[in-house]
Amino acid sequence: MTSTNPVILSLRGIGKTYGTITVLQGVDLDIRAGEVIALLGENGAGKSTLSGIIAGSREPSTGAMTLDGQPYAPASPRQAIDTGVALIHQELKLLPHLTIAENVFVGRWPMKGGKIDRAAMVRRAEEQLQRLGLMIPATRQVEGLSTAQQQLVEIAKALALKARVLILDEPTASLGGAETDLLFAQIDKLRSEGVGIIYISHRLEEIRRIANRIVVLRDGQKVAEFDRGDVPVRQVVEAMVGRSLERMFPTIPAPKGGVMLSVRNLTGANGAFRNVSFDVREGEILGIAGLMGAGRTELVRAITGADPIASGEVRLGGQPLALRSPADAISRGIVMVPEDRKLQGLIVEHSIGENLGYANTDRVAAKGWITGRGLASFADASIRRFGVKGRAEQPASALSGGNQQKVVIAKWLARNPRVVVLDEPTRGIDVGARSSIYDIIVELAASGVAVIVVSSDLEEVLGVSNRILVLSHGNQAGILDRSEATDVRVMELATS
Repeated sequence: MTSTNPVILSLRGIGKTYGTITVLQGVDLDIRAGEVIALLGENGAGKSTLSGIIAGSREPSTGAMTLDGQPYAPASPRQAIDTGVALIHQELKLLPHLTIAENVFVGRWPMKGGKIDRAAMVRRAEEQLQRLGLMIPATRQVEGLSTAQQQLVEIAKALALKARVLILDEPTASLGGAETDLLFAQIDKLRSEGVGIIYISHRLEEIRRIANRIVVLRDGQKVAEFDRGDVPVRQVVEAMVGRSLERMFPTIPAPKGGVMLSVRNLTGANGAFRNVSFDVREGEILGIAGLMGAGRTELVRAITGADPIASGEVRLGGQPLALRSPADAISRGIVMVPEDRKLQGLIVEHSIGENLGYANTDRVAAKGWITGRGLASFADASIRRFGVKGRAEQPASALSGGNQQKVVIAKWLARNPRVVVLDEPTRGIDVGARSSIYDIIVELAASGVAVIVVSSDLEEVLGVSNRILVLSHGNQAGILDRSEATDVRVMELATS
């Protein structure tokens, strides 16, 4: 790709205000045929607003756009798609009771003789799934698919659109290394076909691999543009946050206590993992790595009482556990921050204070009654402790992803747990917020809590862990000490 490639989409002076609040101001951007533009910025920088304007879900307050030199002002996402511009959202928007094929082609049904051609729909959907390495029938309902599988279905929708401008918002947030490689192969193919791609991601190592250019937004303005993707990470991050960033990961303390959690020969009732054994000491951070489908989430769900086990034993502080539900685990001091914070971690329509209180009714109820004053006092203390940028009365939906995650973490840490499990703790979270989540994890370990971190981000699991348990196809492939853990060694085990 060179700067001589034709411009498909052009933005000039794009701005957006909501009342007196300005969220975008004077953004200029050209998207050329056959290039990948990485659009970066912290949560709240304006990336989602700009993407929504391009994709027709928002109207700009100022500025104008052209597509192939002609005025472009889509009044709806449908209108944008019809002109060849499509956005695949970070937040999954699939219809759970429809099949995969129906979700891929919803609103764009292939027709034959005035009826939906279901055979063609299934065949074309499976072609896209196979391109992404997802070998499951397109006739299967979306309900019950893992978060990573649902993400691949969303991407399959994008591939089936045959868009000329494609916006991918955190497409690899729940994907492992192998699935990401398959996605990048498809992006390269689309690039060779002349598609212009806007790629939004908080995983900066991906940007070096996939981007031709980098555009950075901060506080609603374009503050930097780089004409290549292999820009030093520190330079990009400092443009994003507007300050020098001395470190990505905090110093990881060595564990000093005895064994807190012991797992022996654990096998899941659904067969997702088999004969897994490990210990986690007080003050230790154990990372769990593996490719999609390796059984990572299923393992920690079983440990925390969310899924049944077929055989094996879990001990806490030397005492055997017989967990029948997450409530049993919570009562024993084991809590879990799930991978999908909006579906499983929060009631986003309810206030921050209410979300914090739901997990701590015994702490906010005075003589069996929850009062507004008691809840507000409890919530304000948690908000201050974890640096949540919001007020107790605000709906959780108004928060950025990073602050929503802090609320999920805060509601469980208020219970002073003995074991904390975090499944994909920084999924879809910007660099600045990631750093604060890492600090919380390290502070937990330093206070003697046993911490388990499941992550698809290899750099993350290497950066925050004392040891790393690697799963492969549901089997325990090995446990690596921090001193011997490298990305190559982890991947060797994960693919064994």
